[in-house]
Amino acid sequence: MGKFLVGLIVGLIAVPLCVYCYFSSGSAPVATAAPPMPFEATLARMALHARMDKEMPKSVPVAADEAAYVAGAKIYKEHCAVCHGLPGGTQSAIAKGMYPDPPKLMEGMGVTDDPPQETYWKVSGGIRMTGMPGFNKTLSTTEMWQVSLLLANADKLPQSAKDVLAGVPPAVQTMAPMAAPVGK
Repeated sequence: MGKFLVGLIVGLIAVPLCVYCYFSSGSAPVATAAPPMPFEATLARMALHARMDKEMPKSVPVAADEAAYVAGAKIYKEHCAVCHGLPGGTQSAIAKGMYPDPPKLMEGMGVTDDPPQETYWKVSGGIRMTGMPGFNKTLSTTEMWQVSLLLANADKLPQSAKDVLAGVPPAVQTMAPMAAPVGK
């Protein structure tokens, strides 16, 4: 029994000491181009989902309609596209330098199968150590819900929202034809 206790105490001291030495000696990869640390992705994902499950809103206070999608598209284009890209677009220089790589939110699976409450939680508070900032101090609650609804429904957007994302100018209102210049 005595050897077990000694081994337990040495283990309780040795493990934190080794972790401390790993980080304080500069052995931990911290550059965006460096490979991930052992268990980094697993532990980060586990912590993210555990926290999100506790804090994620239970309902969506904004209607998922065309007006919300168009407003969300404008917000996305201004605040999100630089990292997450536009549909069919290429990755920006900023996104290429990030670690982990920011997901392309408007293409493929990922955010489009997430509930808008999950996306809202991520947009509002950000995700530590990923480059994803929190927008709770720069966007209104309604704006964060609009972009969250846009992303949750990115695979089934109305044409008006797609046009905003594609940069198509709004339809020019028809005006009365001008009279022909006199004397020509």
